[in-house]
Amino acid sequence: MTFITLVKFRRRPTADEVNSAPQKLQQAGLKIVSSYWTLGQYDAVVTLEAPDEKSVMKAMGGLMELASTETLVAIPRAEALKLVGY
Repeated sequence: MTFITLVKFRRRPTADEVNSAPQKLQQAGLKIVSSYWTLGQYDAVVTLEAPDEKSVMKAMGGLMELASTETLVAIPRAEALKLVGY
């Protein structure tokens, strides 16, 4: 499954937190497809692959001190079109 996570830092992350975050997500069984720091309402956007929603929820729970997140389930366009009857 593919997920898009919007990240808003609660505070400025330390260099160690920035460097260790990808490893923590990977250790939780998530694959980082892309990661961007952004301007605007959110500080970062991360695209992930994971076996299920529970895996993502558990991994994001470990980052709650550092950031608030909003995670979206992403369905490929072609698949979504089939699901809605196009």
